[in-house]
Amino acid sequence: MDDAGLGHLIRAVELGGGERDEVAVEEPLEIRVGGEPLAVTMRTPGHDEELALGFLLGEGLIDRAHDAGPTSDLAGNVVEVEGPLLRDAGARSFYTSSSCGVCGKGALEEVAVHAEPAAPGPVVSRTVLAGLPERLLAAQPGFARTGGLHATGLFDAAAILLTAREDVGRHNAMDKVIGRALLDGRVPLRELVLCVSGRLSFELVQKAAVAGCPILVGVGAPSSLAIALAREQRMTLIGFARGDALNVYAGEERVG
Repeated sequence: MDDAGLGHLIRAVELGGGERDEVAVEEPLEIRVGGEPLAVTMRTPGHDEELALGFLLGEGLIDRAHDAGPTSDLAGNVVEVEGPLLRDAGARSFYTSSSCGVCGKGALEEVAVHAEPAAPGPVVSRTVLAGLPERLLAAQPGFARTGGLHATGLFDAAAILLTAREDVGRHNAMDKVIGRALLDGRVPLRELVLCVSGRLSFELVQKAAVAGCPILVGVGAPSSLAIALAREQRMTLIGFARGDALNVYAGEERVG
């Protein structure tokens, strides 16, 4: 995300003391496929096509880039994705808040990972992996101005940042990065690394797994379900990465 997009993403409000505080924008986005509403997510506006494609990939509904953009009537906060889907999404509707990517689903048994086990992937040094959050932070202008945005970054094995996105929802930031990678022809992410700015939840591991990423790094702690899923998918899951330190919860063979 560059500074050119911040005017669209951030608004300013006046405080009682006359100071100005900038806050992150949160608005609903409706995702339609073939003209039919499929999902509503609360997100920070910007990169909506990437968000829609990343979301659909993570749900196992697409496996390639589809045309996506504003609806023909240019309705606000709506993005249209060209079908068809790989499978019927079912009768349930998706509603995701900015804090949870899977809590809007009707039942836990409907949360399925449509992914093969992770490829062998790269072996990356502990020092490089521990330093990724700092590199990601340097690409978070929205967070620097508001303190209210999560971020996801896609890196190569040499710690070169390929894509970074910010959003009020951690799962949205991940979807935007994966959607961009899908458009760029990088999916599956077999030789790449994803890094997130906060804790490691189940839905983030799920999305990384479906995108074929073998290594997921986070600043915060993982949940027990996130660890279980990473081990099942043979992924490397790293938490509390900061400075020279990190904790490896799964897939230690990829840490050099």
